[in-house]
Amino acid sequence: MQFNKELDARGLNCPLPILKAKKALADMISGEILHVISTDPGSIRDFQAFSKQTGNELIAHEEHLQEFEYYIKRK
Repeated sequence: MQFNKELDARGLNCPLPILKAKKALADMISGEILHVISTDPGSIRDFQAFSKQTGNELIAHEEHLQEFEYYIKRK
């Protein structure tokens, strides 16, 4: 999937992946896509809640060998 910015949050635990994603999204324009890579299993639940609370769309999430990838579209 195409994305405009990537955030490597591997090795970080809650709430750091969310906080870093929030900061990255703030620097992006509406419609751009942020790709986040995390190793925190709790990040699945966290990014779903984050998306609902902020209005930024969680387009997709995938899991590959203990790594979780998220594609978030800036509102």
